[in-house]
Amino acid sequence: MMNWIPLETEEQIDIIKSQAESSVIFKHSTRCHISNMVMRFFEKEWKALDGVNVYYLDLIAYRNLSNKVAETFQVHHESPQVIVVKNGECILDASHQDVSVQEITEVLVTN
Repeated sequence: MMNWIPLETEEQIDIIKSQAESSVIFKHSTRCHISNMVMRFFEKEWKALDGVNVYYLDLIAYRNLSNKVAETFQVHHESPQVIVVKNGECILDASHQDVSVQEITEVLVTN
C-alpha cells in the first residue's frame, strides 16, 4: 500500500526544494490510460525507503503546480513522470515506460 503525500500547494514544492531528505514526485494524469498503467505498476513495485517522501501530483487538478515543479527542478513537463529530488536538486526524472522502481531505488540508495 502506497503512503502517498498529496502535492497540492506551492509551499510543499518549496519544502521539497529546501530539505536534505529525498523525495519522489509522481506526476499523474487521471485522464491518461498510460499514466494509470504506470502508476499501478509503480504502486505494485514500490518498497518504502526510510527518509523518502513520495508525493502524488494530480496534474489535471493542479496543472499550475505541475508547471512549478518543472520550473523548480528544471525538467520538461511530462505525464506520467517521476522526479527524484535530493538536497533540493533533481537527481533523476523519467516518464512513461521509462519509470523504473528499480532505477529509482538504486539512485536513492547510492546518492
